[in-house]
Amino acid sequence: MTFLGDLVLILIATTLIGHISVRCGIPAVLGQLAAGIVLGPALLGWLHPTAFIHDFAEIGVICLMFLAGIESDLGLLKKYLRPSVLVAVIGMLLPIVLTGGVALIFGLPWKESLFVGVIFAATSVSISVAVMKELGQMEGKGAATILGAAVVDDVLAVVLLSLMVATLGASAGPSIPLVLRFAEQALYFVGIYVVVRFLAPIMARLGAALLLPVGETLIALILCFGMAYVADFVGLSAAVGAFFAGIAIGQTTARHTVAAHLEPIGYAVFIPVFFVSIGLSLTMNGMGSQLGFILVLTLAAVASKLFGAGGGARLASFTMPEAYFVGAGMVSRGEMALIVAQIGYQAHLLGRQDYSVMIAVIIITTLLAPFLLKHASADPTPVSPK
Repeated sequence: MTFLGDLVLILIATTLIGHISVRCGIPAVLGQLAAGIVLGPALLGWLHPTAFIHDFAEIGVICLMFLAGIESDLGLLKKYLRPSVLVAVIGMLLPIVLTGGVALIFGLPWKESLFVGVIFAATSVSISVAVMKELGQMEGKGAATILGAAVVDDVLAVVLLSLMVATLGASAGPSIPLVLRFAEQALYFVGIYVVVRFLAPIMARLGAALLLPVGETLIALILCFGMAYVADFVGLSAAVGAFFAGIAIGQTTARHTVAAHLEPIGYAVFIPVFFVSIGLSLTMNGMGSQLGFILVLTLAAVASKLFGAGGGARLASFTMPEAYFVGAGMVSRGEMALIVAQIGYQAHLLGRQDYSVMIAVIIITTLLAPFLLKHASADPTPVSPK
């Protein structure tokens, strides 16, 4: 039952540090990330990554993105599809060039440098979603563009990662042909339309008809976890599946009931564990000799998303404050970059020491993202509702 002790420690730490963060005017998310660093191998060493923490963290990010989908305006997501694509594409190209170039300058071989660019091309908006919810910025074209870009970004990241591993990596086992993988993903997005248009309303009515106190929520969770599982199966992020499941439920009469039931347990247990798990990934082994590399790579990683994603928003005729908000919302690398880095390490696209550097930079950019997003949202016109 050691896992219960770990869970209690996580909940105590995230509650206290999160409370102190808010009192200091800092987003609670940042305090929860910091709790993982303090408790983990980087400092105190009281907590270490375990299967239990990993599984709870997976449920946490699924809950977070499911709730984000419920609160999203489908009309706005459709309306800002073009800006989302521009933000995602330019927001991936610039990091590949800048962070890959920094890696080359610091002596990494071209193959590793290219993969460094792929790592920092990935974006994880789960942190941004939590901050936007906390700041009341989930409505409007800025949030809609960030969420839409995150989906496009995820698909492109999977494509780039697949190509890199298939062409340059050392495969640990049989791999699925790229054409088949892309066909599966295309079919998945067709399935999303069917779920949103037809299946979700039927499931919502079924949930309401069940003789159970939380029937609608149970049916919604079945849809959420099912879509997350299938997304993961076809090579996408489970968070993408959860997000679209949330959009589907958000179009039904069960919307408010499901959100009211899921938010307390999600934000009380699973979501804090997810944030802590990111902090637990950081270690200090061999970091002293790499401080210059870490610093320059962090600056390149942050600037490339701010100017890349923000530049895409400007091309879509967003104002400067709106573009800054979108760029800040795409800075966080979070679990997506951690997963990409781990896959690259297993495929021998990264050496051990370079892998540690990547983890450190991913954590630092993820810690900086809430500050940037809060600063961007402080502008009097960061995101207009139309």
